[in-house]
Amino acid sequence: MNDSGAVLAWQVIRQDDNGNQYRVGRYATRAEAEQMADRLDVRGHKQLYWVERIGAPAQQ
Repeated sequence: MNDSGAVLAWQVIRQDDNGNQYRVGRYATRAEAEQMADRLDVRGHKQLYWVERIGAPAQQ
């Protein structure tokens, strides 16, 4: 939880051309996270963006 009491249970992950992965941000809802991933994806860069629930097992 953060100071406002909201649970930020969703995160956007970015993978670059070299396979390095970075968390872009955390969001309260899946819809918010997906909206951000979509906004980043349309920029046309070669990075890959996806949404994960925090605490969920990583999928490979």
